[in-house]
Amino acid sequence: MQLNSRQSLKVLIASLLAVLFLIPSDLMAQKHVVSPSDLQKEVMAASQSRQQNLKTVQDFLSTPLAEKTMRQAKIDPQQVRSAVPTLNDDELAQLASRANKAQTDFAAGDINQRELLWIILAIAVLVLIIVAVR
Repeated sequence: MQLNSRQSLKVLIASLLAVLFLIPSDLMAQKHVVSPSDLQKEVMAASQSRQQNLKTVQDFLSTPLAEKTMRQAKIDPQQVRSAVPTLNDDELAQLASRANKAQTDFAAGDINQRELLWIILAIAVLVLIIVAVR
């Protein structure tokens, strides 16, 4: 009796191992909801978007008018520009959107130079406040 149960156990274990080796490992692996290539594309898109937003805000704050305005308001333009990269993606996107809108509106004549100066100051102060709060 002891011999039959041992043989049965050996046959059962051998069968289970054979089944495990015969099943492709792809079927046993967990399927990812998002493929690695899709993730890489999303990361690249987010990185490019951030770089574009960073450039937009930096360029806006680097104009001679922006630098002159910040100096007159006793704000160090270099300090503001160096603080911009520390903003998170959402903050940076919002400021880039505002900078683009201000430049477009100014070019179209929808706002005058004085209003543009206020927008420049507002963006500079927002950058400094956001960085100071952290």
